[in-house]
Amino acid sequence: MFRVQFNEQPIIDRLQAAERRLDDPAPMYQEIGEYVVNATKQRFVIGEAPNGSKWAPKSQVTIDRYKAAGDGSRTKPLIGPSKRLSTEVHYFFSRAGVEVGSALEYSGVMQGGAAKGAFGTDRSGRPIPWGNIPARVWLGLSDRDDREIVDIADDYVGEPLDS
Repeated sequence: MFRVQFNEQPIIDRLQAAERRLDDPAPMYQEIGEYVVNATKQRFVIGEAPNGSKWAPKSQVTIDRYKAAGDGSRTKPLIGPSKRLSTEVHYFFSRAGVEVGSALEYSGVMQGGAAKGAFGTDRSGRPIPWGNIPARVWLGLSDRDDREIVDIADDYVGEPLDS
Protein backbone atom coordinates (compact mmCIF):
# COMPACT_ATOMS: atom_id res chain seq x y z
CA MET A 1 0.00 0.00 0.00
CA PHE A 2 1.18 3.48 -0.75
CA ARG A 3 -0.07 6.97 -0.11
CA VAL A 4 0.14 10.03 -2.34
CA GLN A 5 0.20 13.40 -0.71
CA PHE A 6 0.34 16.69 -2.57
CA ASN A 7 2.34 19.30 -0.79
CA GLU A 8 2.34 21.79 -3.58
CA GLN A 9 -0.27 24.45 -2.87
CA PRO A 10 -1.02 25.21 -6.56
CA ILE A 11 -1.93 21.56 -7.15
CA ILE A 12 -4.10 21.49 -4.04
CA ASP A 13 -5.82 24.73 -5.08
CA ARG A 14 -6.62 23.35 -8.55
CA LEU A 15 -8.02 20.11 -7.18
CA GLN A 16 -10.17 22.02 -4.69
CA ALA A 17 -11.43 24.29 -7.48
CA ALA A 18 -12.40 21.22 -9.54
CA GLU A 19 -14.15 19.77 -6.48
CA ARG A 20 -16.11 23.03 -5.98
CA ARG A 21 -17.29 22.83 -9.58
CA LEU A 22 -18.62 19.36 -8.94
CA ASP A 23 -20.46 20.69 -5.88
CA ASP A 24 -22.41 23.06 -8.16
CA PRO A 25 -22.81 21.62 -11.65
CA ALA A 26 -25.71 23.98 -12.52
CA PRO A 27 -23.60 26.13 -14.91
CA MET A 28 -22.54 22.97 -16.75
CA TYR A 29 -26.16 21.81 -16.99
CA GLN A 30 -27.15 25.23 -18.31
CA GLU A 31 -24.54 24.97 -21.07
CA ILE A 32 -25.70 21.44 -21.90
CA GLY A 33 -29.32 22.67 -22.07
CA GLU A 34 -28.38 25.49 -24.45
CA TYR A 35 -26.45 23.07 -26.64
CA VAL A 36 -29.27 20.49 -26.80
CA VAL A 37 -31.91 23.14 -27.59
CA ASN A 38 -29.78 24.49 -30.44
CA ALA A 39 -29.05 20.99 -31.77
CA THR A 40 -32.78 20.14 -31.60
CA LYS A 41 -33.79 23.31 -33.45
CA GLN A 42 -31.22 22.49 -36.14
CA ARG A 43 -32.97 19.15 -36.68
CA PHE A 44 -36.08 21.03 -37.79
CA VAL A 45 -34.00 22.82 -40.43
CA ILE A 46 -32.60 19.56 -41.85
CA GLY A 47 -35.68 17.41 -41.12
CA GLU A 48 -34.05 14.47 -39.42
CA ALA A 49 -34.13 12.49 -36.20
CA PRO A 50 -31.21 12.35 -33.76
CA ASN A 51 -30.16 9.02 -35.28
CA GLY A 52 -29.82 10.67 -38.70
CA SER A 53 -32.93 9.17 -40.31
CA LYS A 54 -35.09 11.52 -42.35
CA TRP A 55 -38.52 12.37 -40.98
CA ALA A 56 -41.54 10.95 -42.79
CA PRO A 57 -42.84 13.51 -45.28
CA LYS A 58 -46.15 15.28 -44.73
CA SER A 59 -49.10 13.64 -46.36
CA GLN A 60 -50.57 15.31 -49.43
CA VAL A 61 -53.84 15.70 -47.49
CA THR A 62 -52.05 17.81 -44.86
CA ILE A 63 -50.31 19.93 -47.52
CA ASP A 64 -53.66 20.44 -49.28
CA ARG A 65 -55.27 21.54 -45.99
CA TYR A 66 -52.56 24.18 -45.50
CA LYS A 67 -53.13 25.47 -49.03
CA ALA A 68 -56.91 25.56 -48.55
CA ALA A 69 -56.48 27.50 -45.30
CA GLY A 70 -54.28 30.05 -47.05
CA ASP A 71 -51.12 28.92 -45.30
CA GLY A 72 -49.20 28.15 -48.48
CA SER A 73 -47.41 24.99 -49.41
CA ARG A 74 -45.75 23.87 -46.19
CA THR A 75 -44.04 20.65 -47.13
CA LYS A 76 -41.37 20.42 -44.40
CA PRO A 77 -42.28 17.81 -41.79
CA LEU A 78 -43.17 19.11 -38.30
CA ILE A 79 -43.30 22.73 -39.44
CA GLY A 80 -46.80 24.13 -39.62
CA PRO A 81 -48.09 27.67 -40.03
CA SER A 82 -47.23 28.72 -36.47
CA LYS A 83 -43.78 27.05 -36.48
CA ARG A 84 -44.27 26.63 -32.72
CA LEU A 85 -42.85 23.14 -32.30
CA SER A 86 -39.65 24.10 -34.10
CA THR A 87 -39.23 27.28 -32.04
CA GLU A 88 -40.67 26.43 -28.62
CA VAL A 89 -37.99 24.02 -27.44
CA HIS A 90 -36.78 24.94 -23.97
CA TYR A 91 -34.61 23.66 -21.17
CA PHE A 92 -34.74 23.78 -17.41
CA PHE A 93 -31.61 23.27 -15.35
CA SER A 94 -30.73 23.04 -11.69
CA ARG A 95 -27.96 21.55 -9.59
CA ALA A 96 -29.63 18.18 -10.09
CA GLY A 97 -29.61 18.10 -13.90
CA VAL A 98 -31.14 19.48 -17.08
CA GLU A 99 -34.38 18.73 -18.93
CA VAL A 100 -35.12 19.64 -22.54
CA GLY A 101 -38.50 19.53 -24.24
CA SER A 102 -41.60 21.39 -25.31
CA ALA A 103 -44.71 22.30 -23.36
CA LEU A 104 -46.87 22.03 -26.47
CA GLU A 105 -49.49 19.36 -25.90
CA TYR A 106 -48.99 17.86 -29.35
CA SER A 107 -45.20 17.56 -29.06
CA GLY A 108 -45.45 14.00 -27.72
CA VAL A 109 -47.70 12.94 -30.58
CA MET A 110 -45.24 14.34 -33.10
CA GLN A 111 -42.43 12.44 -31.34
CA GLY A 112 -44.19 9.09 -31.01
CA GLY A 113 -46.88 9.25 -33.67
CA ALA A 114 -50.57 8.33 -33.30
CA ALA A 115 -53.04 6.14 -35.13
CA LYS A 116 -56.19 7.56 -36.69
CA GLY A 117 -58.78 7.85 -33.91
CA ALA A 118 -56.28 7.14 -31.12
CA PHE A 119 -57.79 9.95 -29.06
CA GLY A 120 -61.44 9.21 -29.75
CA THR A 121 -63.77 11.34 -31.82
CA ASP A 122 -64.90 14.92 -31.92
CA ARG A 123 -68.53 16.04 -31.37
CA SER A 124 -69.35 15.21 -34.97
CA GLY A 125 -67.98 11.69 -34.65
CA ARG A 126 -64.84 12.37 -36.71
CA PRO A 127 -61.70 10.57 -35.50
CA ILE A 128 -59.00 12.41 -33.55
CA PRO A 129 -56.52 12.55 -35.15
CA TRP A 130 -58.30 12.43 -38.50
CA GLY A 131 -55.46 10.38 -40.01
CA ASN A 132 -52.42 8.39 -38.99
CA ILE A 133 -49.53 10.52 -37.74
CA PRO A 134 -46.16 8.87 -38.25
CA ALA A 135 -43.59 9.17 -35.47
CA ARG A 136 -41.04 11.84 -36.25
CA VAL A 137 -38.46 11.72 -33.50
CA TRP A 138 -37.42 15.33 -33.02
CA LEU A 139 -36.12 15.16 -29.45
CA GLY A 140 -33.16 13.08 -28.41
CA LEU A 141 -29.40 12.92 -28.59
CA SER A 142 -27.26 11.97 -31.55
CA ASP A 143 -23.83 10.39 -31.22
CA ARG A 144 -22.37 13.82 -31.93
CA ASP A 145 -24.55 15.33 -29.19
CA ASP A 146 -23.27 12.71 -26.75
CA ARG A 147 -19.68 13.68 -27.57
CA GLU A 148 -20.43 17.39 -27.24
CA ILE A 149 -22.03 16.88 -23.83
CA VAL A 150 -19.02 14.91 -22.64
CA ASP A 151 -16.78 17.73 -23.92
CA ILE A 152 -18.87 20.32 -22.06
CA ALA A 153 -18.59 18.30 -18.84
CA ASP A 154 -14.87 17.75 -19.39
CA ASP A 155 -14.31 21.48 -19.95
CA TYR A 156 -16.37 22.39 -16.90
CA VAL A 157 -14.57 20.08 -14.49
CA GLY A 158 -11.20 20.25 -16.18
CA GLU A 159 -10.88 24.02 -16.52
CA PRO A 160 -9.39 24.55 -13.04
CA LEU A 161 -6.93 21.74 -13.69
CA ASP A 162 -5.83 23.20 -17.02
CA SER A 163 -4.87 26.62 -15.68
